[in-house]
Parts: sequence; structure tokens; C-alpha cells
Amino acid sequence: MANLRSEIERRRTFAIISHPDAGKTTLTEKFLLYGGAIQNAGSVKGKQSDKHAVSDWMELEKQRGISITSSVLQFEYNGFCINLLDTPGHQDFSEDTYRTLMAADSAVMVIDAAKGIEPQTRKLFKVCAMRDIPIFTFINKLDREARDPFDLLDELEKEFGIGTYPMNWPIGCGQSFKGVYDRDKKRILAFDDAHRGRERIHGIDVDITDTARLDELIGERRREELCEQVELLDGACFDFDLDKVRHGKLSPVFFGSALNNFGIEPFLEHFLQMTTSPLPRVASGEYIDPFDEGFSAFVFKIQANMNKAHRDRIAFMRICSGKFERGKEYYHVQGEKSFRLSQPQQMMAAEREVIEEAYAGDIIGVFDPGVFSIGDTVCEKGRKTKFEGIPVFAPEHFSMVEQVDSMKRKQFAKGMNQIAQEGAIQIFFEPNSGLERVIVGVVGVLQFEVLEYRIKNEYGCDLRRSPLPYQQIRWIEGDTDPKTLKLSHDTKWVQDFRGKNLLIFTSEWAIRWVMEDNPDLKLSEFSKNEEKED
Repeated sequence: MANLRSEIERRRTFAIISHPDAGKTTLTEKFLLYGGAIQNAGSVKGKQSDKHAVSDWMELEKQRGISITSSVLQFEYNGFCINLLDTPGHQDFSEDTYRTLMAADSAVMVIDAAKGIEPQTRKLFKVCAMRDIPIFTFINKLDREARDPFDLLDELEKEFGIGTYPMNWPIGCGQSFKGVYDRDKKRILAFDDAHRGRERIHGIDVDITDTARLDELIGERRREELCEQVELLDGACFDFDLDKVRHGKLSPVFFGSALNNFGIEPFLEHFLQMTTSPLPRVASGEYIDPFDEGFSAFVFKIQANMNKAHRDRIAFMRICSGKFERGKEYYHVQGEKSFRLSQPQQMMAAEREVIEEAYAGDIIGVFDPGVFSIGDTVCEKGRKTKFEGIPVFAPEHFSMVEQVDSMKRKQFAKGMNQIAQEGAIQIFFEPNSGLERVIVGVVGVLQFEVLEYRIKNEYGCDLRRSPLPYQQIRWIEGDTDPKTLKLSHDTKWVQDFRGKNLLIFTSEWAIRWVMEDNPDLKLSEFSKNEEKED
């Protein structure tokens, strides 16, 4: 038990979130460098070399220079075992990010110092706030022209309704960026553009009242400005309160430059000390203690064809309690079956390593023969644990998709079924119609491009896509027989790959019309993958 507790206590599981181009994936790669997981950080957009970010494993991500799907990266640093979840920043892939946040215990929010809070950052923060998870803010790109740091803090507090506590403070920005002042250790980290983070940056201990030494380090004008700003911070900003940090009410703020590897290691060290070991999770109405010896986990992501050589499906599980052991039989709650989880793996983006054991807080990948769904629970035999289901986002864009070559019906059906089970791209069928064409619903239109790319490259099929006018979707609740419903021409009855009945509508007006014409009909905006259907 002592070993179990110590292993769990050293786990840290967090997600990195941001708007596109804020520097999230660059920050991720620098963390991996410090952990010794990689030797060289890849340029995400391939400007400095032909390397690509480790976390961007999908070929289309490398072509587009954006993260399309979440990556799981595990590495060691200073005695901590870190499970890092790198998420897509683009709003068209927000559902993948949302599900990934369900598996995290805390979040690192990356903000561009010149742009401040952007729409996608706002959405993702609301998901974090909903779960009360700690949020750590890294304000990036101080080596470029930036907004006033007080304005950035004020925006954070007003937009998100939480307090902020700057752990360090920038000295200038852009070409006049001199470094940061560490408020806790009362030292200056000096910035050198030519350094590019090739060696550890050592702090220079200096008291804020030592004007001669400060003038020597940053110049008289910058010293006067820094002293005035630090005095203002000490008098006006929130007091540091670790309890508030751990409940998402106070966000520690760090300034730096991920591209230049400046301020990354101090941020990582502070973060690991302030964030918590794995947190309890709610299952069947009660809290599951991570230190409980009984193994339990839930599926938060399914991905097919991550590795061209394998062509398999991986179910990503967040372990919530106890210890996982390879070869042991576990119980799949929704499937009501016991079996051994095949090929348990530790992930480094697309790279895999078969493991013998894992602990609460870890993310593992297991081979999925088609039995798992998003939100499913796996636990020790004899337990009645059942974690809360993960809501499915309602798609906002719809298209009719059909295969170009009728001879590739099997490949088309297999590809559509497997991608539907992943959850991000939703596939619907018209009842009693063939499988030569399907209706595809997505949260963002870039997902259509991902679908076409994957079906062509992973399943060998070309698609023909026709936009549809539908904008709204509702799941039919209860035992209502859709065949008996009175539907207008701007409403269509469809089924998902599990056979659940849904209605898609062209407008809110169409929804009201159907509800008025069918008074016993009950509709829901969300579908939870709680029950496995035969």
C-alpha cells in the first residue's frame, strides 16, 4: 500500500489549452525537453527545420501546422511522473479538447501576450470552471511586442471572474525585453535573445531596493518602472492562497517565451509544487478515492489508425483509482463483461510502449476490438463503479457523404463506423436506407476535411460530399416511435451508429413546430454515452 500511495502521489495529470497560435504546442515540446523525453523540439510550422512537433502525430496536422487531435505524453521530471494532454486549439476541434479536459486534474492556459484572451480560450476556460479544476496561466511571447501586463491581468479577472497572482513580472517586452522578476525568490532571470534556452538560465539574486545592482542589470529607466510596478502589485493584487489555486478560484500567472525556452523551467517547477496529485472522481453518486486499491478507469477518447503499421483502434483511459496490472481481468461495466485489457500502452503521441503496470492519474491506451464507447467505465471485478457519462456536443454543420466507388462499400462502411465510434465526427444513418451514403454532423467545418483525408488515406475511399441545410439536432427520449411522429419538410429523422433515434432541424422554429405538433414528444440537446446498446 505504501508503494501504491507514493506512486500515485507523484503523478501530475494536466491539459494544455489555448487559442491557435498562442504557443501551446511549443510549450509542450519544451516540457518534454526538460523531462528528457525528446532531444530536439520540433518547429510546429516547420520554419526552422523539417521537424514537426512530437505531439502533432497525424499527417494532416504536419501539413496544416495545427493540432487536430489531442495527444497524450508521459514523461518524468524531478521525481514526478507527468501525464500531459496536449489539446487542439482550433475551435473546430473543441469537442476533442472538452473530452480531454474531463481526464485532467488541472489545466495550463497559454495566452499570447499581444492578443490576450481570445474566443476559444474563453470557451475552454468555462469548461475548466465548470469542473473547478486549477488553472495556471502562462502569458507567452514576451520577446515580441505585447500588451500592458496589468491590462492582461485585468482582462483575465474580468472575463473569467477569478483572481490572478503574478508569480513573476516582465521587464519590458519585444526588443526591449530584459527578462522577468521572480516575486517569490526576489531574483531576476535575464533574457538573452541569442541564448535561445540552450542552457539552464540561472537567476540573479537582487533585492528590489538595490538600485545600483538593478541599474547595472536592466538600466535605470527599466529599474524605476519595475520598482513602481512591483510596489503596485504588492499593494493591489490578490494575496497568494494555495487552497484557492487548487479550487480554480485563483490563477498563478507566469510570463515568458516558449519559443526561446525562457521562463519554462521555473514555470514547470512552480506548477508541479502547486498542483495536486490525482483528484477524487464522482462515480455512481459517490467520490472514488484515487488511493483506493481497487482499479477503476473511464474511456475519454478513442482513436483508430494512429499507427500505419498497426491499423488498430486505441481506447484512451484515465485511471481514477488503484493500480492497473497487465494480464489481470477487469470488468467493463457498460458491456457487462470481464476480460483482459489487451496491449496496455504508455503513450508518447503516436509512439507506444507496452507497460506492465500503471497507477491512478495515468493515461493508458488499450486495444479496442470495438467494444468501448466514450465515457465507458472499466473497474475491478465485483465493484459497481460507474463514472458519469461524457456529454456529446451537438453538431452545427451537416453534409451528405457518399462513396465515389461503389465497389468499396465495405471499406466505406468500416471507416465511417470506426470514425463514428471516436465521437468527434458524428455519423447518422437514414433508417431503412443503404450504407452507400450517410449524414455527417460536425461541430466545426474543418472536421469535414479531416474526415475526407482520413477515409481516403486510412480506408482507401474517395468521398463525395453535399452540404445539408440542417443546423440543430435533438435526441429522442423515452419510447416514442419516430415512425408515428408528424414531421415537417425541414425536419429529418436519423439514427446514430448505436441505433439511437434523433431529429435534425433547419432552425429553432422547426423544433418548436415539431414539439407543438407532437405534444408527447421529449427531446434532449445532449446524449450521454452511459448505456451500451445491443
